[in-house]
Amino acid sequence: MASGGWRWLRGLCTAGQPLFQGRALLVTNTLGCGVLMVAGDGARQSWEIRARPGQKFDPRRSASMFAVGCTMGPFLHYWYLWLDHLLPASGLRSLPNILRKVLVDQLVASPLLGVWYFLGLGCLEGQTLDQSCQELRDKFWEFYKADWCVWPAAQLVNFLFVPPQFRVTYINGLTLGWDTYLSYLKYRVNTVDRSGTQGTPQKPQM
Repeated sequence: MASGGWRWLRGLCTAGQPLFQGRALLVTNTLGCGVLMVAGDGARQSWEIRARPGQKFDPRRSASMFAVGCTMGPFLHYWYLWLDHLLPASGLRSLPNILRKVLVDQLVASPLLGVWYFLGLGCLEGQTLDQSCQELRDKFWEFYKADWCVWPAAQLVNFLFVPPQFRVTYINGLTLGWDTYLSYLKYRVNTVDRSGTQGTPQKPQM
């Protein structure tokens, strides 16, 4: 039975190989980012529905998350290709270059993706640019500090052990919890401030 399971797994891997080759790899990375963003938002919305009586699942919100996730896929696809060209590295012997790659990723890609996440969703959901920029100012450092707690170690493993064609998929495999956090950060309901006005983040649509 175990032998049959391994044969099934090898057959699945063989069947999936074309998805990680040539032009198909870009499509795989793009859709993978979008699908995992939706999954994270779905997990967050499920929690909100249980915690907030009367709230219903908002498919438009998940559609916006999917669209923004899909735009991140091509960026990550070409970003890793560029990093590999800029700082070629293979195995522990190249650890100094790998550490440089992790640092560049944290200083360049992470903040860019954070900015795009808030501005892109704001645009899709009808916020003005001023509103989106205010939300970004309110939440960016919270996002970026959490990013430093999660991704340097994950990217160290990525650059050390994961073949280049699987790097975005590896990141996508780790992002379900992270995307749930991003959904929380974007759609959480703030308490009313002392002036009696609601903060920039808006309550999730019903």
